Amino acid sequence: NLGKYPKSSSVCNCMNIRRASRAVSQFYDETLAPSGLSITQLGMLLEINAMEKPGISELANTFRIDRTTMNRNLKPLLETGLITLETGSDARKKEICLTDIGRQKMTHGSQLWQQAQDALTGYLGESELVALRETLAKLEAMVP
Repeated sequence: NLGKYPKSSSVCNCMNIRRASRAVSQFYDETLAPSGLSITQLGMLLEINAMEKPGISELANTFRIDRTTMNRNLKPLLETGLITLETGSDARKKEICLTDIGRQKMTHGSQLWQQAQDALTGYLGESELVALRETLAKLEAMVP
């Protein structure tokens, strides 16, 4: 259920970007709710799966967050048995591994994610999404 356009905007570009980010995250979270995952948790499961047993620091770098924040974000996934932390070849390094239930949740979440993707594409249109992705990549590159 996509909202009424247009919403009032702020004179502050940063505020507008943050508000839009929160709205899109909320939309994806609502769509993913039947899977029991948030968009952040699904993103972590997908990255863990793609990276094949990443370390915590490695995963944090991928998300451009610090290790402490990554540990805090991983905690619910550990507590619900979606991931495990295993000792790597270097005893100081913990590897993040998906469990079978984590893979199942990731698959269910991915199906719901596709529904959110399709809805957003329908709402904005493909050409606006291409331009948006280019703009977001440019904004992200402001801080190396």
